[in-house]
Amino acid sequence: MTNAMWTHGVEWLAAAAADPRACKRAWDQGHGTALLEAGRFWDVVSVPERLGLLALDLLWRPSLPVPGPTLVDTAAQRVGFFLPPDPHSRWVGAGLRHARRGSWVAVPPPYRSARFLEWLVPPDGTGVLHAPGPLEHALREANGTLAVLDSPSPDGNSDS
Repeated sequence: MTNAMWTHGVEWLAAAAADPRACKRAWDQGHGTALLEAGRFWDVVSVPERLGLLALDLLWRPSLPVPGPTLVDTAAQRVGFFLPPDPHSRWVGAGLRHARRGSWVAVPPPYRSARFLEWLVPPDGTGVLHAPGPLEHALREANGTLAVLDSPSPDGNSDS
């Protein structure tokens, strides 16, 4: 990413904070993360890391647009997909969490990782987010693949 993209990404992401200047200071001078409220500019669907990494890989198909901002929390072993806010959507699934209005998400700045948080796809400032349909499809496909990989072998042992 170019410096202009980083700058736009910082401005876009910080706009979700109650005080964007304080948010940027926390990124630059504090512990490197800021708590931002979901539901205004974006929601976050968080899934177990293995599922999320496989789904993100599926979203990089040439026939699909470039994936939206995606964050990994290596301590919690979760991947978060940023998508348009929708107070009426109901994301359900084993291990799935949906952060929307009233939920807070810890995020590092787009230009570096902080603690256990790292952008797999940083926000570029254009406002592009994951489209719910392709994300849901990728999560279902990834879940199916993992179910096959994790199924017991004929001798009764798991392959993983």
